[in-house]
Amino acid sequence: MFGRKQPKHKLVVIGDSLAQGFNNGGIYRTDINFPSFLSRCFDPLPTFDQPSFTAQAGIPLNLEVLLRGLSDEYGPDIDWGEYAGVASHTFKTLKRIKKYWEGGLKDLSVNQHTPFHNQAIWGLAVNDSWIVHEKNSREFIDEHKERYSVFGFLPEHAKYITSRLVLNPRLTPEYEEYTQLKNVEILAQDGGIENLIVCLGHNNALGAVVNLKLTWSEPEDLESFTAFRKHSIYRPEHFEAEYRKLADKITAIGAQRVFVPTIPYPTIPPVCRGVNSEFSSNHLGHFDYYTRFWIWDEDFDPEKHPHLTKDEAIQIDFAVDEFNSIIRKVAREYDWHVVPMAKNVASMARRRLGGELLRSYPNDFVAALKRNPATVHLVDKHNEALLSTDFIRVDKETGKMYKGGIFSLDGLHPTTIGYGLMANVYREVMRKAGVKFQKPMDWDHIIREDSLVTNPPVLLSELRLVLRYLAMGSQERLFKASKGIFTQLMDLVSTGKSPK
Repeated sequence: MFGRKQPKHKLVVIGDSLAQGFNNGGIYRTDINFPSFLSRCFDPLPTFDQPSFTAQAGIPLNLEVLLRGLSDEYGPDIDWGEYAGVASHTFKTLKRIKKYWEGGLKDLSVNQHTPFHNQAIWGLAVNDSWIVHEKNSREFIDEHKERYSVFGFLPEHAKYITSRLVLNPRLTPEYEEYTQLKNVEILAQDGGIENLIVCLGHNNALGAVVNLKLTWSEPEDLESFTAFRKHSIYRPEHFEAEYRKLADKITAIGAQRVFVPTIPYPTIPPVCRGVNSEFSSNHLGHFDYYTRFWIWDEDFDPEKHPHLTKDEAIQIDFAVDEFNSIIRKVAREYDWHVVPMAKNVASMARRRLGGELLRSYPNDFVAALKRNPATVHLVDKHNEALLSTDFIRVDKETGKMYKGGIFSLDGLHPTTIGYGLMANVYREVMRKAGVKFQKPMDWDHIIREDSLVTNPPVLLSELRLVLRYLAMGSQERLFKASKGIFTQLMDLVSTGKSPK
């Protein structure tokens, strides 16, 4: 409207790991998450404050950095049968990361006087946006002291350490009970918000595939602190109740535009691997079983390995269908803009689609892949990008990636390129909603910053051995038993706690 004052804050985000930029097992560089890529499309560049987690290569663990460190120390051809030296290096690395993020090396507070524009915290569900704050995160850490355990390699309460540093970066009593929503409310009062992204809901379903256990929410879960919940997935009626509470709270903030994504099927990311039985001839849609992504098809034994059945996977995806129907219905009621992330991710699920993709990648993205010598091989003769949701695979002879490229080494979160593709979907919806972008997506920058795709760790050419090493436990020969780094990492992502 003519004469209307433009809001002070161009872009603000409430979200989970996908908005924060979690990949390769940790939150590391927030400058290469999808909101950052969107902010770079504005000119002049708006202020978009975010916390930094670059110390120690992030929290809780950056698997890419770990593998590069191992190859620097031991070369490209490690004899994985000789655990001692490799395990010692891994243990020292994890011990240093743990000590830093638990405050053992320095004060972690930063001199940030206003709330961050990006209020995203990995692992949070819809209701955590008004439940979790720095005080109850700190109290949980204090009241659940770490006990000595040979399994405790990772920061004990990584999710709650992260929430403290995002919600109350100065770690002062004045802001100790500020939640994501309260911090965004403060920004709205300080000049208004033009575009608010609310990227929540994924963690209301992801626990089922991360833990390979289908446990439906109960009423007491809805208001309890995240660490004390017993479910792995929300009942759709519970999701609707919480999402409507969120909608009322978001509306009270008064942002000019609100953007919300649909939730991709959690059975698509390679965090769980679809396996068919020897009697199955079906290679489309859902697999007979879903197990850990480091278990190869021929090794899988349903009597021995944790898994979801096809029926359970279908139940999960049907629940997410209902979540998305609720999101679209609420968005219509509140005049929000829906970002179709579920549709876009499903169209890239090559294994699930029997080897075919249902969508083409943006032309300017494909052109940027061709301009970069490290990625030109990822475009075929038909000018189609050869990227998919498969776990990354690297050719031993060339050292180049030839499969995957959308999901990072944790099997759950996007690569930098994946975040760029997310940003592009958001950008198109935002543009149609009236947002004025002055610059196109900077695909050259995005591809250049994706070191996993452009320069994958050499050890990934022996992917099966690497995953087996991480999953079976790098300390196995030193401590005789271990749940493994990947298993601990999945526990951290889903619960915020390390196993004992």
